[in-house]
Amino acid sequence: MPQTPPFAAMFDSSGYNRNLYQAKEDSCGGLYYHENNLLSGSLEALIQHLVPTVDYYPDRTYIFTFLLSSRLFVHPYELMAKVCHLCIEQQRLDEPTADKNRLRKIAPKILQLLTEWTETFPYDFRDERMMRNLKELAHQIASGDEMYRKNVQQIIQNLIRKLASLSQYEEVLAKINASSTDRLTVLKTKPQAIQRDIITVCSDPYMLAQQLTHIELERLNYIGPQEFVQAFVQKDPLDNDKSCYGDRKKARNLEAYVEWFNRLSYLVATEICMPVKKKHRARMIEYFIDVARECFNIGNFNSLMAIISGMNMSPVSRLKKTWSKVKTAKFDILEHQMDPSSNFYNYRTALRGAAQRSLTAHSNREKIVIPFFSLLIKDIYFLNEGCANRLPNGHVNFEKFWELAKQVSEFMTWKQVECPFERDRKILPYLLTVPVFSEDALYLASYESEGPENHIEKDRWKTLRSTLLGRV
Repeated sequence: MPQTPPFAAMFDSSGYNRNLYQAKEDSCGGLYYHENNLLSGSLEALIQHLVPTVDYYPDRTYIFTFLLSSRLFVHPYELMAKVCHLCIEQQRLDEPTADKNRLRKIAPKILQLLTEWTETFPYDFRDERMMRNLKELAHQIASGDEMYRKNVQQIIQNLIRKLASLSQYEEVLAKINASSTDRLTVLKTKPQAIQRDIITVCSDPYMLAQQLTHIELERLNYIGPQEFVQAFVQKDPLDNDKSCYGDRKKARNLEAYVEWFNRLSYLVATEICMPVKKKHRARMIEYFIDVARECFNIGNFNSLMAIISGMNMSPVSRLKKTWSKVKTAKFDILEHQMDPSSNFYNYRTALRGAAQRSLTAHSNREKIVIPFFSLLIKDIYFLNEGCANRLPNGHVNFEKFWELAKQVSEFMTWKQVECPFERDRKILPYLLTVPVFSEDALYLASYESEGPENHIEKDRWKTLRSTLLGRV
């Protein structure tokens, strides 16, 4: 069976490859092209365009774009049912006297479509209805010829393995979340439980940047492309009674990744506000500046931004006496790189450089591109909000979905990179599970380190001491 090529292969030098549809005439009507680019079509015609025939196989770019965007209009299990029906009906696979030669021509194409669907959107098949349809179509093909039985088994085994891995990952996340506690609570009940800081666990900032990259790549890897669409799913105007995705776990892995960013920011702020002595706080700030700089060099922009965010939180930035002891030149350079002005122009330039390096890379280390994730989501959100899903004539606005698929495809390439660094069994659990301060506890620690500067801060300090420590 042909292997599915890497995502980078879906791009040409000018961007997304849309100019690939002359191979099949618009046989079922309802598709609109401009200069050979598919711009819009009725939902039925687009579904028909997905279905292989003896002399036609849809381009991989189209398969990805349609499977990604179609869930805004139709449930994946309904789409799967329609595709199965069209395959069986058009190729007369259900007839006892099905032509063996015809089957040999069409079966590899149907199997390839199923391979691409199960490999790229495996989470769709958590739905039992999807699995049922998949097995039914696979059975029709396998029963017609013994040579395809192994191919079918391989597709289903690979899929089951992916889904098992996802369930395992979700269990680990659930355990981590269940064990997370507020640091102040732990300090009050078991002060001896938190006697270490991050520098005692990992004195080398380069090693810490590598372990952060481990966490980032693992969490990225479990985000399905459909989660970007499901995060913004809205009621389709032609869907009378329900939202197309109301009954599914929408974007749990995407949300977990955003939560990780927030946790890292709070961990950085906690580690800086904890030390009693000013010189220790200054050393901690310089340590995180070095970690952030190494994240930048690796191409780990998400951890870089989380660290900068933690250092810019008010409880940290107000520690003026501490900052006066810090050599901030390196930090200023990093802040400049992640400056939000001109729609993050500096960061976007650096990201393009990392993406270019990744394309010509000879090692996994050079391939690493971990985008500032919240900005990626924001870009996709504005693309979604800025264009209608349907045109006035009821056609699906496919031009919009080419752009959406282009952004998500790039992400798909980045998330498949294997982390080249060794895992450290001491550092990773610390990063993932050590208790961190809440925002109020951060302010309290900050005021205890460097006293309030005005009446507003004094009042807040008194309130926090009273509510958090039970002191006046």
